[in-house]
Amino acid sequence: MADLIYFAIISLDGYVEDQYGRFDWAAPDPEVHQFINELVRPVGTYLYGRGMYQTMHPWETDPGMVTHSPLTRDFAAIWLAAEKIVYSATLAEVATAQTHIEHIFNPQAIRRLKRTAEKDISIGGPGLASHAFAAGLVDQCYIFVNPVVVGGGKPGFPKDIRLNFQLEELRAFASGVVFLRYRSAAPDGA
Repeated sequence: MADLIYFAIISLDGYVEDQYGRFDWAAPDPEVHQFINELVRPVGTYLYGRGMYQTMHPWETDPGMVTHSPLTRDFAAIWLAAEKIVYSATLAEVATAQTHIEHIFNPQAIRRLKRTAEKDISIGGPGLASHAFAAGLVDQCYIFVNPVVVGGGKPGFPKDIRLNFQLEELRAFASGVVFLRYRSAAPDGA
């Protein structure tokens, strides 16, 4: 059975983007980027909302994204190899291969996917992830906390949901970024 992993890069005060929609403060340095590449290498499917998909699809559609360094080329290859499911009621078509659109987030379909997937599943974007948290589907959280306070914006976690997780890994990087890996304290993420 595959794990559903919520992956987020957040500010010290818990936001994934500031009140202006910016997240330039979240760009990983080479040490963190290499670590991220290794974390996502075993992911077979990415689940995205429309906004997160539009943030990520340049890894396939913008040739300039992969020319920055060997790390970005490696990340692009990892991302291209995986399946992507985009949840959107408004998106009519996708710009990337191995990608399809679902118009409704269906917890039962995700449970089936977890049972049948050979590789782990990543869910990105706090809006979509809030549905997975509410349904008790999230098995692990991979959180990168950046040493910056942005003062407001889009929260990295849903409100009005209480779930218990157990810390399984903590790693500090020279840049001040801290990685936290949590596992759901409930069986099967429920």
